[in-house]
Amino acid sequence: MLSMKEWMELVEYKITEGCEYGWHCFGPNAYQLDSWNGIHGNGGYSSHVVFDTEDQTVYEVSVCDYTNDRAYRMIAEEHQNLYRDESEKRGLSDSTDEAWDGVNYIDLDVDDDFIQKFMAIKDGEDYDTRVSVPIELPDDELLFLMKMAHDQDITFNQLMINILTNAAEEIKRNSKNIDKLL
Repeated sequence: MLSMKEWMELVEYKITEGCEYGWHCFGPNAYQLDSWNGIHGNGGYSSHVVFDTEDQTVYEVSVCDYTNDRAYRMIAEEHQNLYRDESEKRGLSDSTDEAWDGVNYIDLDVDDDFIQKFMAIKDGEDYDTRVSVPIELPDDELLFLMKMAHDQDITFNQLMINILTNAAEEIKRNSKNIDKLL
């Protein structure tokens, strides 16, 4: 998860609003800071961070791209279930993924993915909308896959994309067959 320092550097220390965080899932010291560049629509973006005022733990960060109607969010892994549980208790479980009118957050897991998207949004540049997925592999499997990528004359990243895409398609095919049986 990003640190307060990293988020502050991304927004260039421009804070436009702040308030106590109204939910309990992040604890009693949760506070939210917002940064907005002041532009509605094309060229506009905003970001927020929810953090602990005592120890500076960051619970959530987001960036909203008003030019492309996209919103990205990261919630600290150890607090995701607490967030979802409170959403359910509040009767909001269907709407907590909505960033604004009809635009849902895309949840990210990799800090660098968030940072790269944020910087491109801020600079008004095109960016990769795919979501980075952290993958941990034992050394022997990693070496095997790297050799496989080499044999296919593709990058390791492309091999992983191919493998994950094929797996997702297989799951979709199997779930459709299961639906037919039911």
